[in-house]
Amino acid sequence: MNIPRPAAANAGLASTLSALAFFFVMTAYYIIRPVRDQLSGAVGSQSLPLFYASTFAVMLLLTPVFGALVSRFPRKRLLGWSYSFFVFCLLAFVPAFMAQDRIGARQLGVGFFIWTSVFNLFVVSLFWSFMADIFQSVQARRVFPLIALGGMAGAIFGPLVTKALVQVIGVAALLVVSAIALTIALIILLMLSSRHDCRAEARNDEAIGGSLWAGIKELWTRPFLRYMAILMVLGDGIGTLAYALMADYTKVHLPDRVARTSFYNDLDLAANLLGVALQLTLTRWLLIRKGAGWGLVVPSLVNLALLLLVVALGIGNVSLFGQVVPVLAIMMAGSRGFAYGMTKPAVDALYTRVPRETRYKGKNFVETAIWRFGDVLVTSGVTLLTTLGVAATGMAGIGAGVSVLATWVAARAGHSPDLLPEQQADGHPVRGSSAAEA
Repeated sequence: MNIPRPAAANAGLASTLSALAFFFVMTAYYIIRPVRDQLSGAVGSQSLPLFYASTFAVMLLLTPVFGALVSRFPRKRLLGWSYSFFVFCLLAFVPAFMAQDRIGARQLGVGFFIWTSVFNLFVVSLFWSFMADIFQSVQARRVFPLIALGGMAGAIFGPLVTKALVQVIGVAALLVVSAIALTIALIILLMLSSRHDCRAEARNDEAIGGSLWAGIKELWTRPFLRYMAILMVLGDGIGTLAYALMADYTKVHLPDRVARTSFYNDLDLAANLLGVALQLTLTRWLLIRKGAGWGLVVPSLVNLALLLLVVALGIGNVSLFGQVVPVLAIMMAGSRGFAYGMTKPAVDALYTRVPRETRYKGKNFVETAIWRFGDVLVTSGVTLLTTLGVAATGMAGIGAGVSVLATWVAARAGHSPDLLPEQQADGHPVRGSSAAEA
């Protein structure tokens, strides 16, 4: 494939700026994530259904609001207003954390858990919708793993910032640092929207239009979105299962808040380092040589192997590289590492092959409301199974069966009949490409 030199140069600069923007997005999120995670470790899995159900309800309320914004406003204003809203919220939480003793740690913690989940899902989903809007499908398979690598670097840098500064400036001031990082990301994204759209039909000044309910409606009319919704519930449900089991583990074994925060921080680092290793080695090769569909299948098979490991070894400790670690930590870090390091770039590469309205509204609905709906199902199921006396190894066995189904759905999603043919940077279809190809 021959790409004109100016187009190739623009794509190179756009991918570099995109990776830098995603670095700051993920830095902003991972600065505050350990605070949220240590809260779940404090209360255990029995409170997670309430947390996730509340987050799901908020997602449902925000879906038509987001759809209305997408329908009415150009991409640049949509980015500016959405990210600015979350920057404002971060700053608004500062006095709340300074008054934590008066408000109460539990009340503030529940609200912060819900808000952080909404922040993560909407900010990251909108970022990748934007990426799918400015890159063609062939470009996406090449550059999305590199952009995701920038995010993984931020996901490593964020916990390091938290660890270095929390004892010096406190939790409240960390929110200001996070807001600064998100503001820098916004500035870069606005620059990208104005000057570095790599699609032949750049439309950054046009509103996307359509119905504010389109994201929900398209779930029933587009096979690809249905596959993505099912895979979101099944595939990411495995990660939620690991999160719930780990919450119970840390509640028993790590009663100290500082120890829990440090433990979850180390988990994030391990998962993100694995994600970086994948993006530097296997992911880009797999997406370019085999197609984005394989980027969905391989992580599902890895989840199956990790769950069978828990079934075989239980939830005790094992020695890994000279360190004693819980088997559940291996499962959680492995599942997250492949989700961030392979599944995410593959999914977003496939979203370049759907209509523009679907990239924003349908994708956002699947990656926000459907994701949290799956979390509610999984955490409620864990609570029910625990009540019935099912051990963690039994739940892992059930999860292994779910992973088999997720692998089949992943294979089908990569060959969905409504995917558009792959396009080159000049907007022309790839020779021999069809809608059925992954």
